[in-house]
Amino acid sequence: MIFDILTIFPDLLESPLNESIIRRAREAEKVTIRITNIRDFATDKHSMTDDRPFGGGEGMVMKPEPLTAALDSVASEKSKARVVLLSPQGRQYNQKIVEEFSHEEHLVLICGRYEGVDERFRAKSIDDEISIGDYILTGGELAAMILVDSVTRLLPGVLGCTDSAEKDTFSRQLLKHPQYTRPRNFEGEEVPEVLLSGDHKRIEEYRFLESVTRTLDRRPDLLAQEWFNKQEVTLLKKNKLYHKIRALQEEQ
Repeated sequence: MIFDILTIFPDLLESPLNESIIRRAREAEKVTIRITNIRDFATDKHSMTDDRPFGGGEGMVMKPEPLTAALDSVASEKSKARVVLLSPQGRQYNQKIVEEFSHEEHLVLICGRYEGVDERFRAKSIDDEISIGDYILTGGELAAMILVDSVTRLLPGVLGCTDSAEKDTFSRQLLKHPQYTRPRNFEGEEVPEVLLSGDHKRIEEYRFLESVTRTLDRRPDLLAQEWFNKQEVTLLKKNKLYHKIRALQEEQ
């Protein structure tokens, strides 16, 4: 997969995109990540990429000419590139969108700044708008890094353990179960006995129930959208969790 990131602050991205899993994915040529400085496409002597909004008002707006020229430089084959604007007005990012993006060949990420981008550029050139949450950042660079990280880890061969992505929190509408490692006893607290039993069926059932319980406690809104198979329903009923979930779902 190819990621092209268009920004006026390229140095913000360099270090995070050269560490850990993303660095290894780049070295293994699982992903190509290119950073383009929008200022390089400004036409005035001061390399201005923003200007005051027509009609007055607060802040500055990113100009359409540098944005269009920068985009044309990386996405000449528009049919294969999906152009995404990082914006607080976009679709709220979630794991389903991560999975959707992981099937793309080429993502171009536009890092918005100031009061946004000129509407003519947005209407003509943007395929999708993404928000990482209901809050405001100073720019789209952090959001772009989140998108690159979350999508990259779903690409085949990127994670060392193939089950990791499939069993993550939000791989379905459940938070992940608690995790334990050595030592077995830490400050008087023991690892749950079932995890030491070697009984894989019991361990899976325990982890499933812990996931459901944790989701009920922390994110009950997720359970309103979750579907359970016959074996899971039987287990939930046995542990007096099923009726709580059904009541929650019927309220929605």
